[in-house]
Amino acid sequence: MQSSAYPRAGEAVRSETVSVAPRLRLAGGLFIGGFLFFYIVTQLWHPSGQENNHPIIFTKYAKSDAWIAVHFLQFVGVIVALSGFVVLYRLLEARGEVPVLARCALGSLIATIAIWAALQAVDGVTLKHAVDAWFSASGTEKTIRFATAETTRWTEWGLQSYYRLLLGLTFVLFGIAVARTGLVYRWLGGIAILAGLVYAAIGVGVGYSGLGQRPGDLLVTLLFLVFMVGVLVAGLRRREPVESVEEAS
Repeated sequence: MQSSAYPRAGEAVRSETVSVAPRLRLAGGLFIGGFLFFYIVTQLWHPSGQENNHPIIFTKYAKSDAWIAVHFLQFVGVIVALSGFVVLYRLLEARGEVPVLARCALGSLIATIAIWAALQAVDGVTLKHAVDAWFSASGTEKTIRFATAETTRWTEWGLQSYYRLLLGLTFVLFGIAVARTGLVYRWLGGIAILAGLVYAAIGVGVGYSGLGQRPGDLLVTLLFLVFMVGVLVAGLRRREPVESVEEAS
């Protein structure tokens, strides 16, 4: 009875060993790939500068023929990156150590994806048409169109604010889960928690004063990168417990 049960336990060990490392590599690859895709698209084709000076920035947006396409691409990039958290959730679920925390993290992730879609719809489609209408109008109509474009912009501020709050919460919850379970290096959990708190604070600032560069932007970008690369490295360096598998066989 004992001899028949022991191999099955060994098979479970082997199954866990085979699945964890590739999934960590997948999660890290999704994080980095999506982030880099978003960054490249944004740097190459997204007009920027003086975001809170609406006459200037609206003119740049109106002259951008690629605006809507750029935001579709940005949407894809972030969705790819956030998919890395889905992979981490599945690993946390398999371990079964922090089920409530893992589900809360997944719920926060789902809310983040939903508000990201709404944000890109408003910023990438509604705002573009609003600024185009303002740019081509004249006289009294131009004043009315500008007011409409500003209202749309302020709606974007609200979505930006809550998107950053929710993404920050997602990083914090997954960071706590990582720190508690040791799914990857525990210190990466601390990095994720710090990144989430800083990004959430930036989100509060957006709600009050709009877009534009902030002192914490560079810090949070570096923290995000450290976490993403850390997950990938953890997957690449993870080794199968060969001795345990052979003994179980």
